[in-house]
Amino acid sequence: MQNLKNLPIGEKSPEIVNAVIEIPRGSRNKIEYDPELGIFKLDRVLFSAVHYPVAYGFIPGTLGGDGDPLDVLVFCDQPLETGIMVRVYPIGGLEMHDDKGHDLKIVGVAYDDPMVNHVKEVSELQDHRRLEIEYFFDTYKDLERKEVHVGHWFDAKEARALIEKGVEAFKHGKT
Repeated sequence: MQNLKNLPIGEKSPEIVNAVIEIPRGSRNKIEYDPELGIFKLDRVLFSAVHYPVAYGFIPGTLGGDGDPLDVLVFCDQPLETGIMVRVYPIGGLEMHDDKGHDLKIVGVAYDDPMVNHVKEVSELQDHRRLEIEYFFDTYKDLERKEVHVGHWFDAKEARALIEKGVEAFKHGKT
């Protein structure tokens, strides 16, 4: 059984990276990939009446500060279903802190989608898109009585540097 977390990050990393989608845009289901079972499983249904504003997944071949692959939010004009791998152009990210600590979110656009792949920096997104993402992460754990603090947005250059750091951590098996 193949562990999707070990998939190649992509030949053009960190400019273009592979991402595995766990949660489709519009879902309230918190779906996580279980590498031991080799399946996607329901972690929980969000307690709050909010839904994921963009597709959500992970960048294989990376490790973040929480010991998991780097999280990625993927903009695409079409639905991206659980389990699909998509090439992503990182355009920036969002700094966050939750009950488990520092939790960065890389933000990217689907490289093979001509409706969004012209966006090269997170600052090019509509203001309301960024506000929607901030609001989602600021409130989605409220009814679980867990605190989340949304930090600042960062640009594509910083996102690529964080991806490179995540690749090195993965190679050495540490965060």
